[in-house]
Amino acid sequence: MGFIVFIIMGGVIGWLASLVMKRDAQMGIFWNIVVGIAGSFIGNGMFAFFGGGSIGDISDIGALVAAFIGAVILLGAANLIQRGRVR
Repeated sequence: MGFIVFIIMGGVIGWLASLVMKRDAQMGIFWNIVVGIAGSFIGNGMFAFFGGGSIGDISDIGALVAAFIGAVILLGAANLIQRGRVR
């Protein structure tokens, strides 16, 4: 059951990050899930380095915020690579 919740939360976080970065029209549900999960690892890894965040813990609001920030960073890096600028 935890894996399904992880997939759903990854999709929601990826979708929210794609809205913020104005890439929603270019991404489907699959890429939203991928971005959300990868962003979770990036964001929570960065915050764990500073003493907070835990990967996959949906009961921790800080972990969800860290996952969202990681997904935005990931999409920003993708924008830099594809277009040479961040939107």
